[in-house]
Amino acid sequence: MAQPWVVVDKWPTPEGDLELRQRGPKDYLILVGGRVLMSSTAFRSELAVADLACQALVGRVNPRVLIGGLGMGYTLRAALDALPAGAQVTVAELNPRVVQWCEGPIAHLTDDALHDPRTRLHVGDVAQLIGQTKGAWDAIILDLYEGPHEASQRPDDPFWSKPALIRTRAALAPGGIFTVWAEDFDPPFVKRLQAHGFAVEVHHPGKGGRRHTVYVANPSAAK
Repeated sequence: MAQPWVVVDKWPTPEGDLELRQRGPKDYLILVGGRVLMSSTAFRSELAVADLACQALVGRVNPRVLIGGLGMGYTLRAALDALPAGAQVTVAELNPRVVQWCEGPIAHLTDDALHDPRTRLHVGDVAQLIGQTKGAWDAIILDLYEGPHEASQRPDDPFWSKPALIRTRAALAPGGIFTVWAEDFDPPFVKRLQAHGFAVEVHHPGKGGRRHTVYVANPSAAK
C-alpha cells in the first residue's frame, strides 16, 4: 500500500496555498492551489535548461550565471555541477518560503546547493534584476512556473514580451546565452525571440512521458 502524502509546510499566496508535501524519505512535491509545480521524481527538463546553457560556457574561467526560479534547486545544482570553480551563480527566488525549504527539509535533494560557495541568493523579482543589469551575465536561465504560453503574450509581460526580451538581451554579456524552461511549446515566443536578434533552438528533453520544452536563445549566432 502506497504511503500517504504528508504536508510538511504551506504558505498562503494569491494563487492558493503553496505547499511542500512528502511521501517517504525522498519523494517530495511543491504545489500551489493544489496544482503540482515540482516533483523530486521528475525533473529532467529542469536539468536540461541548465545543462544547455552551461554547454555554451565551456572554456570560460569565471562565468557569471543568473537563474530565475529556485524550485527544488535542481536547476541550480545542475548549473553548479557543470560550471568551473571560478563561476558565480546567482539564483533569484521571489518566495522566501521556497528558500527556507531548499535550505531545510529538501536541501539533501541537491547536496545543499544554496550553500555552495559559488551560489549567490537574491530574494526578489528576477525580472527587475535583469532590467537593472547591463552586459552582466554570461547566461540567463529562466525556470519559472509555466514559462511562455498563450496567456503570457500580452505586451507588458515581465518575462516574455518584446520589451522584456530587449532587456534580457541587454543584460547578457558578449557571447552570452539565454535558456528558458516551458511547460509547453509556444511558437509565438520563438518568433518574438527571432525578431529581437536571437537564434533559437527548441529542445524537448527525455524520451517518453510528459516532455517539456527548453528554448536556447543565442544572440551571437543570429544572422
